[in-house]
Amino acid sequence: MAEKNSSNGVGLGTVLFLIFLILKLTNTIDWSWWWVTSPLWIPAGILLIIFGLLGILTYKKLKK
Repeated sequence: MAEKNSSNGVGLGTVLFLIFLILKLTNTIDWSWWWVTSPLWIPAGILLIIFGLLGILTYKKLKK
């Protein structure tokens, strides 16, 4: 029987979000909700920036 190597674990961003959420809801931290949810949206923002830069570089190279 073949082994399956699939990971269904929780990522670091999710763990950080849950920790920040619990701290916010228990009034331990007084952060904005933007910072509490930042482990969820910052990686997506970084990917968008990278893809945008790659798109610009590709466009400039094809235009030559």
